[in-house]
Amino acid sequence: MNSFSAAQRTRVTMLDVAQRAGVSKASVSRFIGDDRALLSEAIAERIEQAINDLGYRPNQMARGLKRGRTRLIGMLVADIRNPYSIAVMHGVETACRQHGYNLVVCNTDRNDEQEHQHLAALRAYNIEGLILNTLGHHPDVLQALHNEMPIVLIDRKVEQLHSDLVGLDNTGAVRMALEHLQQQGYRDLLLVSEPIDGTSSRSERIESFTQQLTGHPTLAGAVVHTGPHLRAGLQSFLQAPGPGPKAIFCANGVAALACTQVLREVNCGLFNDIGLIALDDLDWFPLVGSGITALAQPTQQIGASAFDCLLKRLKGDTAPARHLDFGAQLIIRGSTQRAT
Repeated sequence: MNSFSAAQRTRVTMLDVAQRAGVSKASVSRFIGDDRALLSEAIAERIEQAINDLGYRPNQMARGLKRGRTRLIGMLVADIRNPYSIAVMHGVETACRQHGYNLVVCNTDRNDEQEHQHLAALRAYNIEGLILNTLGHHPDVLQALHNEMPIVLIDRKVEQLHSDLVGLDNTGAVRMALEHLQQQGYRDLLLVSEPIDGTSSRSERIESFTQQLTGHPTLAGAVVHTGPHLRAGLQSFLQAPGPGPKAIFCANGVAALACTQVLREVNCGLFNDIGLIALDDLDWFPLVGSGITALAQPTQQIGASAFDCLLKRLKGDTAPARHLDFGAQLIIRGSTQRAT
């Protein structure tokens, strides 16, 4: 065991290792690079011993820049607190690791200026490709980045950016929810969504909900958004006369949490007075009453597929932009028990 401190280790250079091992600097470079097989076993052993004695740590970033390869993939997420973002990020990171890449994640907190700064930082890191879950308010910056590297979008479109897009089949998920609620006897429906704020997936779910209601003449529907007016919107829906039993369709997990909190505050009987179905399937859903019926997104598959698209582009694939939509899985729990 050597006595070098952490501070001393950071000052150890490749030349120090070469001198300690009695070899050239080029030999040390071969040892820590991809040309180790060119060295004799004796020289390799000496270099390895010198590295261990000195506590040398190669500068992987510098090596990557020298070769034009950093093995770094950037990922920008709009809100890292959103369970969906965390789950998809795990899928991306797992796929990166399996293929020898490292993931650099930046969270914008839904702030345009922060997103702009993070994009500049990721470019400075010399990432090889970028996976984006973005508000899309900087299309010119994103297009400039796309001219330098492949970009894959997750969940949200950026109209000016002709990139691969991986996400959920929103139309299919909404159809699945409406058909289930109708089968369970619900007739008066309320869609609760986060404010659209330029997010294409949210607008797609709202538009699909509104359009598909026209194909279900026995159903009535309305839309409210989370935020300061959610409580008033839910109370108005609960009190208003309607065509039959009422149910709420939450457009994502964030909306589901907000709705559940308000329904408890107004002493609504979950889930006897009203049905509830949510897009996403979060860990706490089974713990509320008899459980919240969910439309689970295949987040691991979405994340892994986003990286797979990026990897194909990194290998030279020039096919037209792909749009991969994955289906949701209906998980029925007590919150949509048959209405009477």
